[in-house]
Amino acid sequence: MTLTYTAPLDEMRFTLKEVFDAPSFWQAHDKLSHVDEDTVDMILDEMAKFATEVLLPLNQSGDDEGAKYLGDGKVATPTGYKDAFAQYAEAGWIGLGGDPNYGGQGMPKMVTMLTEEMMFATNQAFALYPNLTVGASICLLAAASEAQKAMYLEKLYAGQWAGTMCLTEAHAGTDLGIIKTRAVPNGDGSYAITGTKIFITGGEHDLAENIIHLVLAKTPDAPAGSKGISLFIVPKVMVNDDGSLGERNNVKAGSIEHKMGIKASATCVMNFDGATGYLVGAENTGLAAMFVMMNYERVTMGLQGLGASVLAYQNAAAYAQDRLQGRADTGVVNADKPADAIIHFADVRRMLLNAKTNSVAARTFAMYVAKNLDIAKFSDDADAVQAAQAKVALLTPIAKAFVTDKSFDATIDCQQVFGGHGYIKEWGMEQIVRDTRISQIYEGTNGIQSLDLLGRKVIKDGGKAMFAFLDEIAAACQASTANHAIVTATAESVSTVRALTESLIETAKSDPHAINASAVDYLHAVGYLCYAYMYLLIVNAADGKAGEFYESRHKLADYFVARSLPDLQTHAQMAKAGSATLMAFDQAFFV
Repeated sequence: MTLTYTAPLDEMRFTLKEVFDAPSFWQAHDKLSHVDEDTVDMILDEMAKFATEVLLPLNQSGDDEGAKYLGDGKVATPTGYKDAFAQYAEAGWIGLGGDPNYGGQGMPKMVTMLTEEMMFATNQAFALYPNLTVGASICLLAAASEAQKAMYLEKLYAGQWAGTMCLTEAHAGTDLGIIKTRAVPNGDGSYAITGTKIFITGGEHDLAENIIHLVLAKTPDAPAGSKGISLFIVPKVMVNDDGSLGERNNVKAGSIEHKMGIKASATCVMNFDGATGYLVGAENTGLAAMFVMMNYERVTMGLQGLGASVLAYQNAAAYAQDRLQGRADTGVVNADKPADAIIHFADVRRMLLNAKTNSVAARTFAMYVAKNLDIAKFSDDADAVQAAQAKVALLTPIAKAFVTDKSFDATIDCQQVFGGHGYIKEWGMEQIVRDTRISQIYEGTNGIQSLDLLGRKVIKDGGKAMFAFLDEIAAACQASTANHAIVTATAESVSTVRALTESLIETAKSDPHAINASAVDYLHAVGYLCYAYMYLLIVNAADGKAGEFYESRHKLADYFVARSLPDLQTHAQMAKAGSATLMAFDQAFFV
């Protein structure tokens, strides 16, 4: 069976234009006044066409073939990938959100997030190659010198060169402060980079003529821990002063990982053997610079989960309409057939609606975060920028962890709709599950994201940012005129999360295990609240409008309130349970 995909453009445009009134937002900001509805509609239409006609046909074949290590540092991508990447680059997609001063098109995140969703829906492995290049560009734009920006950004935007981020080492994943990669000054302004990095997405491939590695390393006299990390540009091929390519640098892929999923994405072990590198920013400021890219990638991983859940839902819904098994509970529906379609069974609808309500909420939440990213980037109002930055910092762990957790659950539900066929490779559903699983792991595991939310973003500042966000949601509930259960349910959820937050802030004062013990459940409780808030915005936007589409928004909100939101209370209770039952076991118990 070949997977099919139809870009949900009606839902995307509803979210963009009616829920968030993006056109008015764009025109209210001088730096976005070049963005208009017609251009955005064209962008979405063209990406829908590219994703469906070019990327989707390569999804299963790319998984079958996989990326291949050819020896001597060379990696081949699957058949069709090189041509698809060339088409993608030539059409200007990599620079869609890039700085116009360096050849980018200056589109806001509210637009690029939708194109990214379509890419991840149709080919998760392919999407990672340009995604890392965009992330590297964002990092350089924020932290590099003007000369470095002029040297690299235009060709990264054009897809002539690709980008990576090289953080992880075999012994250093989350704890980057203990990395061993060293950067020794050469005496001419460059550094000799020596060390080995693992899990490097797109570390080597045949899609672009050069690859620009952004590498974390420590200089000889660097302070211990994360305070001593610096960031370096290490080109695969040296770049001459005039921008032309010179000799091969001393960096090579030693191997590629054999993974559970995203097999067409080359995940490389990279060996730096005295490779020439160039410092980005000042020494010992590398982690902060790299986190600009990391936070972009974390939000994008949420989009990976979202896209996957949309593809899974569409194919599961189509299967449920065609698959004949048994008779409907209400009696025979299709007398001329030996059985009725499984779509008539309430349990099948439960699984489908779990996936559908998730994707609608996830897209809306991603758009909400994207809007705040755009405010932080494009607004001239200093107070608005500061508020948006604080909100993005607070919500990024949720945009990564909660969205990918719930989206992975959605792919499992959709696989289950297929029954035994869902476990068989030819039907494509097991690939969606395998590919999506990584979204919960990389760019900081979802457990780490939860610790970041509760420990750094909530408890560290006494809950200031969280309470401000809760006040915003409470005000939206009070202002809503919609006659829908989501209004009261969201208001009640605000009270639950507020009380939970206050309780955990207090508990953390006396229990050293409190944050670790409660973080995941806390993030999920807040995540369900975020989705409730999104359904409140959706119902507000659809209220009073006639038509099947708007009616369906109300019905999805009904389902969310009845079948999903109750989980918030469960996670709140588990978070409040604390560490006692977890730490009651001696270490020897786990042997």
